[in-house]
Amino acid sequence: MGAFLDKPKTVKHNSHGEGNGLHYGLSSMQGWRVEMEDAHSAVLGLPAPGMTDWSFFAVYDGHAGSRVANYCSKHLLEHIIRDSLVARGTQGFQAGSDSSTSDPSAPVPPRVEAVKAGIRTGFLRIDEHMRSFSEFRNGVDHSGSTAVGILLSPEHFFFINCGDSRAVLYRNSQVCFSTLDHKPCNPHERERIQNAGGSVIIQRVNGSLAVSRALGDYDYKCVDGKGPTEQLVSPEPEVFEVIRAPEEDQFVILACDGIWDVMSNEELCDYVKSRLEVSDDLERVCNEVVDTCMHKGSRDNMSVVLVSLPNAPKVSEEAVRKDAELNKYLELKVEEMLCRRGELFPDMVTVMRNLSTDSGMPPLPPAGGLASKRSVIEAVYSRLNPYREEDADCEKHDQSESLVGRK
Repeated sequence: MGAFLDKPKTVKHNSHGEGNGLHYGLSSMQGWRVEMEDAHSAVLGLPAPGMTDWSFFAVYDGHAGSRVANYCSKHLLEHIIRDSLVARGTQGFQAGSDSSTSDPSAPVPPRVEAVKAGIRTGFLRIDEHMRSFSEFRNGVDHSGSTAVGILLSPEHFFFINCGDSRAVLYRNSQVCFSTLDHKPCNPHERERIQNAGGSVIIQRVNGSLAVSRALGDYDYKCVDGKGPTEQLVSPEPEVFEVIRAPEEDQFVILACDGIWDVMSNEELCDYVKSRLEVSDDLERVCNEVVDTCMHKGSRDNMSVVLVSLPNAPKVSEEAVRKDAELNKYLELKVEEMLCRRGELFPDMVTVMRNLSTDSGMPPLPPAGGLASKRSVIEAVYSRLNPYREEDADCEKHDQSESLVGRK
């Protein structure tokens, strides 16, 4: 179920890009977990004939190790494109016809059903392929990974989900679509697990695994007489096709359960919308998401990909002004608390508690609350903390002891 560190690791991995009429940013952070098991993919322009105007994004949430998540982040897309061609014949993923095409030799965009079938085939084939790796075959590695992704064509969104990471589409300032989590307690998932001779105990497969679909996890995929989609844990993704509405679509969020554990679909989208009105730096917005979720109590690895579409919220001068005023208000309030003479220097818990009861507080970011402004508060606290040098020395001492212990 995972072990935790004494202090969270808050160094982030970031990336961003633009193309095919969209922008994206991503952020991933280890947080409180002893290992970073998340991975991600971001591809603008697919490496297949006639698909340079397609894009692919995905988040992989590993468990019991990072091997499966890391391998899938590098190779799942090529399996979807290449292996599905083999599985479905020479045309396969790109099977289609378009009588309006002026050049009969030009690559033909794939049909919707061919894309959905190709995605499914790609998942099954990469799962079969990884099973042959020596570390899985010999039982040395027991890792698995969820996968949530989106394949964007000029006309369609193809949402892909296998596990309990999640993707949402924000359209017309509301959540228009969300993938469905694959949990063992879901009736359809429970039925498959029981038919394979397993059970659901404390909402986990055989009392252990918290997801009912995943790549890897071969300990749960060895029931004789059952096909790959009939095992205790299935590698089969659900694929949902949504027609794009360019004048209405605003953004797509892909995130692991470390994000969704502390924010609902609506809360995260409202928060992201409010931050896009303050900054068009998508990496910064994603960093604020993972920091806010950690301060809201998430103890897991956290990864989020934000895909901004042409109709995304734009930076507003009024929103920027209000955000700056809120930051200034918080800074002054914290300074006031810390500079009171004759009182013991308060800890951060006390500072946050006092701020939470401040009736004169300007409006906080929706769904983010004080947690989303923790960095502003901590900056003032660190600057005015009379014990900060001593704390820093103690921290260095703790780190050196930790390093010695690892040698």
